[in-house]
Amino acid sequence: MNKAMLAKTTLSTILGLFFINVGIAHFTDTEWFEPIVPELLGAPTFWVLITGVFEIALGMGIIVPQTRRYSSLVMAFFLVAVYAGNLNMWVNDVPLDDRTFATIWHVMRLIGQLVMIVVALWVGEWLVKSGQHDY
Repeated sequence: MNKAMLAKTTLSTILGLFFINVGIAHFTDTEWFEPIVPELLGAPTFWVLITGVFEIALGMGIIVPQTRRYSSLVMAFFLVAVYAGNLNMWVNDVPLDDRTFATIWHVMRLIGQLVMIVVALWVGEWLVKSGQHDY
């Protein structure tokens, strides 16, 4: 296994386990996630649970080499879509655990989201020139 493939496998595993962990938390601590669901969507419990399902499935999908390519693309789109909750939290100063967060923390969260998108696309080989895939 070359260094690039080892890096992709390692990052896929880390990102996948992170997603699985957060997805499970959507079921074990649903109430914690509910405040950031934009009111426009309604039914916050539904959205927390459905995103938890997606996070677990995408986490598993990005770890498994045979499903990594397409799971990583769906993960990137998912990360764009769910940022609405983080943006809602920022714009409306939504508290979590009875505290709100300074702008710097919201900016860091945005940067983290962008990094996860880039990592997902890289490990899925969506950021390579045509014909230069590692798989």
